This record gives sequence, C-alpha cells and structure tokens, in this order.
Amino acid sequence: MSASDSESASGRANKGTGEYKNFRMTSRDRLLYEMLQSTSSESKSWKVLIMDKVTVKVMSSSCKMADITDQGISLVEDLFRRRQPLPSLDAIYFIQPSKENIVMFLSDMSGREPLYKKAFVFFCQPVPKELVNHIKSDMSVVPRIGALREMNLEFFPVDTQVFVTDHDMAMEELYGETSQNARKYDACMNALATRIATVFASLKELPYVRYQVAKDPDRASANELIPSKLASAIWDRLTNYKSSIPNYPQKETCEFLILDRSVDQIAPVIHEWTYDAMCHDLLEMEGNKLVLEVTNKATGQPENKEILLEDSDPVWLEIRHLHIAEASERLHDKMTNFASKNKAAALSQASRDGAELSTRDLQKMVQALPQYTEQMEKLSLHVEIAGKINKIIRDMELRELGQLEQDIVFGDAGTKEIITFLRTHQDASVENKLRLLMIYACVHPDKFEGDKASKIMQLAKLSAEDMKAVKKMRLLAGSSETKKKPSGSFSLTFDGQRKKVAARKDKTSPEEETWALSKFYPMLEELIENVNKGDLSKNDYHYINEPAPINKERNQSQSASVSTTTTTGPRSMRSRRTATWARPHHSDDGSNDSVLRHSPSDYKMMGSRIFIFIIGGATRSELRACYKLTTKLRREIVLGATSIDDPPQYLTKLKLFSEKGLSVEGLKL
Repeated sequence: MSASDSESASGRANKGTGEYKNFRMTSRDRLLYEMLQSTSSESKSWKVLIMDKVTVKVMSSSCKMADITDQGISLVEDLFRRRQPLPSLDAIYFIQPSKENIVMFLSDMSGREPLYKKAFVFFCQPVPKELVNHIKSDMSVVPRIGALREMNLEFFPVDTQVFVTDHDMAMEELYGETSQNARKYDACMNALATRIATVFASLKELPYVRYQVAKDPDRASANELIPSKLASAIWDRLTNYKSSIPNYPQKETCEFLILDRSVDQIAPVIHEWTYDAMCHDLLEMEGNKLVLEVTNKATGQPENKEILLEDSDPVWLEIRHLHIAEASERLHDKMTNFASKNKAAALSQASRDGAELSTRDLQKMVQALPQYTEQMEKLSLHVEIAGKINKIIRDMELRELGQLEQDIVFGDAGTKEIITFLRTHQDASVENKLRLLMIYACVHPDKFEGDKASKIMQLAKLSAEDMKAVKKMRLLAGSSETKKKPSGSFSLTFDGQRKKVAARKDKTSPEEETWALSKFYPMLEELIENVNKGDLSKNDYHYINEPAPINKERNQSQSASVSTTTTTGPRSMRSRRTATWARPHHSDDGSNDSVLRHSPSDYKMMGSRIFIFIIGGATRSELRACYKLTTKLRREIVLGATSIDDPPQYLTKLKLFSEKGLSVEGLKL
C-alpha cells in the first residue's frame, strides 16, 4: 500500500495519441475515469462517494451529478456529517490529507462494524508521511483499504481554460493587514503553491517558471516580492513531483508566468463590452447563475427564472466573447433563421396565416416540437438578457462613459474631458464615476499625489471613503508607483505641445476598423504574445529555471509558422439594427477582434501550453484574451487566478482592503 501517482489516460492522449483534450476536459476525465472508474475493477456494485468541503468544490467544478452517477456512485456524502452505516457498499473517499480528515476516515472504517465494506482513498494533494504512517498504524483499517492514492488535483476549473484556487481574500491575506499575521500569510501562500502545482501534476507538465519582478528592486516592499516567493514555493513542489510521480516529465514542457494585480490595474475597472463581461458587470449574477424575470406563457404573469450561463449552453458558447452589439445582432439573425427553417415553426406560422394543415404536416410539427421548444427557449432567454443589457447601457449612458474611458487609456483625453463629463453627467452612478477616476489615476498617477485629487473628488461628489479605493489601488502597485509611469505607458510629443500620455498602444490604424469601444486590450494580451515570441523581458520577469537559448529560437519559428495559418477572411457589416457606434470592422490580426471563430477543440494543439497565474484575481477581458490568443497562436493558454473578479466585486475588495503596512512616498490614507 503506497501513495501512487496521478497518471491519467487523458494526459497521455494529449501527448501520445494526438487527441486534443483541453484543460477542463482533462480534469474531468481524471476524476471520472482515473479515480471513480478505477475502483470498478475491484467491485461492480454501487458505491458511496465521500468528500470534504474542498474536494466537493473540485468535483462540482469539473463534473455534473449525472457524470458521477454514470460511474456507479449511488450516494454522495459529506465527510463531516453524520452518515448512515452501509456495510454492504464500498466507499470512495476523495479528501484533503489533513489530520482531521484522516481521523474521520479511520473512525468510519475501524472497529468491528465499519460504516462501509471497503474504502478507496484518493487524496487531492501529496500526503505527508506521518499521516500515511498514522493510517498504517490502525491494523483494523488496513485490510479494508482497496486503494490509497494521490490524485494531485486541488484546483477549480471555472471555464474551459480557466481555473481558480478559491482564494477570494488573497489580496487581504497577502497584501493587507492580515498579512502581518504570519500564520495566515503562510497558510495562504502554501495553499496557493500546492493548488497551482497540482495543475501541472494533473496535466503532466513541467514548466519554465517566470515571475513578475519589483519595479525597483532596490526599494522593493515585501508585497512586491510575493510573486517571487510563490514561484519558488511552486518550483519546490514541482521538483518533488519529478521524483515522486511516475512518468512525470524530467525536462520542461511548457511556460508559466506568475503576475500580481499591479501588472494591469485598468483591466479590473474599465467597462468591457463583450456579452460575457456585460452580463457579469451589469446584471446581478451569482457565479454563472442569473435570475431573470420572464413572462409565464401559460398565465401571462411575470416570474423569476434561474438561468445558468455555462458550457452546456451552445448559444452562450457562441456569443459570450462577442461585442454586445454583435451578440444582439447574432441573436436576432439566429431567431429569424431558426423560425424560417424549423418545421414546427414554419407550419405553426402557416396555420396562423390560415393555411389548412394536412395530417402529415401535423405529424411533422409534433415530431419537431420538442427540439423547437428547447432551442427557441434558449434563444429567447439570451434575447431577453441582451435586451436588458442594452437597456441598461442606454439608461446609464454607458456608451459615452465607455468612450471616455478608452480615450483616457489611449491618451486621447485628459483632465479637461473628465471635468466636462463630470459636470454634464452629475447623475452618473458613484461606481461609474469611481471607476473612471481609477482609470485616470492609473494613466496619470501624478494627478493624485498629495491633495491634487481633492478638486476632482469634489466635482465627482465622491466621499473620502470612495476615494480611498483609488489610493489603495495605487498602493498595491508598489513602492515606486509615484516615481514611474504606469505599466505599459509611453509619451508622445506633438509640435512642442503637451505630451500625450497613454497606458496602451493603439494597435489599429485608419484603414483597420474594429467594433467601437472594443479597442481596449488587457496588458496580459501583450505579455502572452511576448512569451510566445520569446521576447518577454528577463529583467522584468525573472526565471526560476531559465531555458537554453534554443528555446527562444523554437518559439520564434513556431510563431512564424502559426501566423501563416490563423488569419481569417474579412467580416461583413450587414445589420441595419446595429447602432452606428457599435458597427463591426476588422482588427489587426485579420479577424474580428471580439469573435473566436474556432473553439480550441476544433483543432489539435500545435505548440506547448502557456500558463498564466494572477495573484489578486483575473478579469473577463483577460479571460477573453486567453481564448483569442489560443486560437491565434495555436497554443492553449491556461489562465489561473486566486479568483475571477468583475468590477463591482473588485471595488468592494478594494474598499474593504486594510492598508496597514502599505506606504508610498507622497501618498497618505
């Protein structure tokens, strides 16, 4: 009896058979087949699945209840709840290797009358030797153990290529007042390192590990060293995997970049105009769940309907990364086409027009009705959601605000334009004005030194508490924030006039058009492209294990070969329903910037994976960038973060953030 490896059939498929399985599919397959199905060789009867509060999240983030039942699970139980003895059934334990969990397991299976016939135990992370010895010491339990293995899977996929470590309070625990508590700080750091390391164990990947370096190493604060500490902790665990997991790679297979939120402080607060981002920003969603008020067809009365926006919804998959205007247009077209092509819809319309239907026509209608009803309901719900979003955009005058936000980012607006906006939009929400000023502070930090921000604050009618969010954001950027330009910024001087300060380079040209208000891109997009080309600065992003020069040449040749195969044809502008401000044009890479015409499953992975992890949370725009670049670069980009934060959540975290221990010269809270 020994703790065994995390070898997965799905992982071998990636590299052996050539069958491509994305990140989330691999996680799902490991849980269902490597863990649950592997116990069926011992016993074909139904089993009980027992999990703790962490592993139940791991399981539910990758698998549905029907998937689990299909693997012979008749009952799912909580480890710490009182459970009915089922001595005729075997049990599968999927748990963390903690002392409390081991005690509960031994309590279940020891003595003359154990709760279950046999136990198959799977741990989500490496098991300390002392706990293995503790299990072995109970001789009444050992004969009843059918398996004792390390799954090394303790992360939470939230999308096809996205995972979180479920550390919503990481910003506070690592950077805030709580970070002064060494025990909590160490617990958070260790949990992060362990969970991230299990991603690589599950996928059988050994990365080149890189991390964001402090802006000014000579004056770096403890907070600016967090990426390097996390990188070292992850590498220690990966080094152990090389010797403890059979068939684990001994040479590097992918690239991994660790960042914190200071790398781009505009992305969490700017309005992102894709359907996905707008749903989470403007509608009151809880995770991927949305409660929408719809009209009951039978009674005609309004009722609340719970909607899940997830991968199982093909309409959601198709339009989620589209600009909201294009998503609305696409939905309208789909409704029109569906109604004209579906037999039930066409015959229903014919009957309404007075045409007499034959018995054969009625039979065709009945046969088509189930599919018609289901598909039409999905489309109708998304039309309802898009309509609600567009109404909010109009009511809150977000188009003008969004244009100003992007003008500030790209250096086309400054103090004058902000003052004009605040004077003419005094009824704008506090949150939107705060987000605008946070963007302004990122691009022009000098305007917020000392008491310079007080006049703008008064004009915006923001409270001192609201303005603290701006200052806390700047404090998180590091000790040298006031001395340096914002990340990615540059200056241009025109005819001796004032300098144009921008936080982004405009990638479009007069001949190239894009959807209006879709010009913004997160800094992550630029970083990933530089990683792919081998051009990421070694001074700003250090290696734990630096590759030989040949790897850069390989990346460059790979990038060159991929670039010839990923361009797509131009996209037509066709709908008179689309507002002028949002009409689609073409981006610099030859495709619509907001559209992913091919999902990652449509092709076999050509290059090695690129992994990104953001301490302090990732944004919807960064998620979209990873999908876009996966298609463009033909390399799966896996995005990890402590959490996925939408603007309202990010603002709340900043306001609650305790700033003890943070200081920047010239800034006072």
